[in-house]
Parts: sequence; C-alpha cells; structure tokens
Amino acid sequence: MLGFIWARQSGLDSPVRLKRAESTRRVLSLELNKDRDVERMHENGINSLDIEPVEGRYMLSGGADGIIVLYDLANFSKSPSYTCKALCKVGKSHPDVHKFSVETVQWYPHDTGIFTSSSFDKTLKIWDTNTLQLAEVFHFEGTVYSHHMSPLATKHNLIAVGTKNPKVQLCDLKSGSCSHILQGHRGEVLSVCWSPRYDYILATASVDSKVKLWDVRKATGCLITLDKNNGEKSKASSESANTAHNGRVNGLCFTSDGLHLLTIGTDDRMRLWNSATGENTLVNYGKVCNDSRKGVKFTVSVGCSPDFVFVPCDSTITMYTIYSGEKINVLRGHYNNADCCVFQPQFQELYSGGKDCNILAWVPALREPVPDDDPKKSGPQKHLHPAFEDAWSSSEEEG
Repeated sequence: MLGFIWARQSGLDSPVRLKRAESTRRVLSLELNKDRDVERMHENGINSLDIEPVEGRYMLSGGADGIIVLYDLANFSKSPSYTCKALCKVGKSHPDVHKFSVETVQWYPHDTGIFTSSSFDKTLKIWDTNTLQLAEVFHFEGTVYSHHMSPLATKHNLIAVGTKNPKVQLCDLKSGSCSHILQGHRGEVLSVCWSPRYDYILATASVDSKVKLWDVRKATGCLITLDKNNGEKSKASSESANTAHNGRVNGLCFTSDGLHLLTIGTDDRMRLWNSATGENTLVNYGKVCNDSRKGVKFTVSVGCSPDFVFVPCDSTITMYTIYSGEKINVLRGHYNNADCCVFQPQFQELYSGGKDCNILAWVPALREPVPDDDPKKSGPQKHLHPAFEDAWSSSEEEG
C-alpha cells in the first residue's frame, strides 16, 4: 500500500492504479456480513435486485409474491450492527400491485425519481418513486421475462422487453407506446441487455439457443447472431450451428467497459464473447450449474483488475475471473436457491437474493489476510486468491 501511495505522490503511477488495486483487494475478500441485515419483507423468493447508480444508496427488490420493496442501504446509526430498513413497498394492498411474480426491477439510470418493474402478469410498469403511483403501464400478449433500459442513453428512452413472444419489443417512455419490434428469434426471449458502451446496441437471449446483437438505429436490426463454433463447421448436427449454447440461453451481462458479453445457458456453460466481432473467446469456466426455466440475474465487478463475474449457482454465488475463467471464491449463506445478485461499485459490496426470501450483504473483510509462515497453509490461500498476490506483492516491490 505504501508503495502505491509513494508512486502516486511522486507521479510514477496514475491514481487510477491505486484505486483499482484497492478495489480488487476488497472484492477478493468479500464475506457474508453478519452485522448487516436487510429487513425481510418478501413472503416468497426474490427474483431481481437493483441499486440506483446516482448515489448507490437505494436498492429495489422484486419478488415472486408480486411485491416490490425499496431499501435504504445507508447506516446512520453509527453502529457496526444495523439493519437496512425498507423505506416503502408496493404491497398486496396497493391498487396497482403486480398480480403475479415480479421478474425484473430497474431504476431509471439518470434519476431516482422513477423505477420500472415487469411481471408474469404481462405488464411493464413505470413508477413514480416519491408517490409510489403508476406513471405508465405497458401491456403485452405474453408473459414478460425481462426488461432493461440503457444505462447511458440520452437520445432515446427505449425499454427493451423480452416476452413469451419471439419478437423483442422496444417501448418508448416519451410516447408511451411500443415504437419498435425486433424480429429474428424463434422462441421466448428470456433476457435482454443494453450495451454500457453504445446506447444503440442491444443483446437478446432466447429459448431457441441463440443470442443476437442488434443496432436499433437500423431497419435490418440484427447485427450478429453469436456462434459458439465461430463459424467453423461442427461434426455435430446442423441444428447446433449458429447457436450460442446447446440449451436455453437465460442470462446476459456485458462487462463494465462493454467490450465483451457474458452469456449463461441451461447447458451448464458460461461463455465470453467479443461484443464487436461476435467471436467466442473460448474462455473455460467449467460447469456453471443452471437449470432455471426463466432469466438468471448475474453481475460483474466494476473498477477491478482483473474483472470478476458473480453467478448464482444453486444456493451459492460463485465468483470467477472474467478473462481467465478461474473460479476464485464461492459465497455460501443462502438456505435455498440464489436467483439474483447486484454489485455496489462505490464500496465493492455485493447483495444477493434467493428463494429463501432473504437478501444477503457480502462486504469486504475488515482486515487484510495475514501471510502464514507455514507453506502448507499458505499454498491453498495463494491458489484461492492469485489476483490478490499479483495486485500487491509485485507492485510493492516496484514502489
């Protein structure tokens, strides 16, 4: 640490390097915080979590009971043990509550005054945060599995919606109507995700085993259909050609810089793609358990080196390095299947929700790992946290 500070003060290193190294150390030391509880409000499993990007303070949760809850993550008690309180909720008594399971919740990217929710009741709802009243509602013919707003768009207010219908719907907040339809999939669209790099690039994943990248500015729409074989003729049946996975594709997540796209399928595989060329990078993550019949909400770290991805697997959250595929950590704490997780980049914290109706907070350990003189004990630790060793030992020698 002193080496980083000295190098920064003397102008040898960029301040970003120190920030990145500390963020990496904190993420590698994530553990279940037994002193921080999130108030239990849901009567059924939790399907979706989202933390607003403006302050990083307020979190939304959507559950299989149709309820939406808004939490305040800040600690004003000045006590190490505290509970993140629910500020308000759209409960069963609310006149506009969702009738069935809420599959996705998301804050409006530029303002905490609006948030959105979509449900199996075939609706996408736009809410006024201050009054908890409906500002707009969109109705669809089929079950809504996923929706997403671009995190950086300023020229459009489009919400991409994946439903039981193979056509991807684009809803315009300004006009209050579905302004665009993207045709190309042959099955239910389980996940949609806008690029964090370009506000006009959209990724969609479907039951038909395909992942498509779209440019919503063009009439033709589809730019690339991802092919796990990278265009090479496979010895397998022709049906597997030009598909991203060998099963349903139910999870999408761009890396924080938007240069790569991560996909998850029911073939128990996670794949990393070059989002510009559509090339399968062939990173091997091993078996990534996934038998979900709907969308899987997983997330990536921000500001780390290397970058990490957090994936709900059974009752755990498994952590991998994105570009090498190495399994770094397994976060255990849920009593039932974990269904979603969200990363808090300001404090390098992780929140996860599951079928046990609990939201768990994973925070960096207060103390740094202490090296052990016994090589038998230090060996597994080095294997478990290789990025920790790379980020600190070599740089201290440089400083």
